[in-house]
Amino acid sequence: MARYLADTNLLLRLSDGAAPQNPVAAQALARLFQERHEVFITAQNIIEFWAVATRPITANGLGWSREKTRMEVKSIRERFPFLADDAEIFLEWLRLVEANEIAGKRVHDARLVAVLKTNGIDHLLTFNADDFAGFPSISVVSPHSLVPPA
Repeated sequence: MARYLADTNLLLRLSDGAAPQNPVAAQALARLFQERHEVFITAQNIIEFWAVATRPITANGLGWSREKTRMEVKSIRERFPFLADDAEIFLEWLRLVEANEIAGKRVHDARLVAVLKTNGIDHLLTFNADDFAGFPSISVVSPHSLVPPA
């Protein structure tokens, strides 16, 4: 049994039935659950999810109401085990951004890597594998690799 951390982009595609990658997200998670792997979320996922879900469509968001977003967040939290935030994650994040000279939007990716490392999680499940290139010793898994070709 392996342990995975879900990237926020996976949760967004899973929740948005209109997203072209929705079926891949759903099938990849179904396979992991069927094989008895664990898939976790963390506070950062929920924060990022809320930001994208409530942002207007014209600004690359989903344009959802706060109520619809709240209901979807509730559903996500019921389906996935939640990893607690702690000072250890912050210290690992700081070490990663300093050691790898990370700046800008990649600081959020570094924080997910810090969550992986401090919680002993094996894999990161993401549609954006390139965002995590260059981080040492993490296993990045694309949902596409878990779904048979159509």
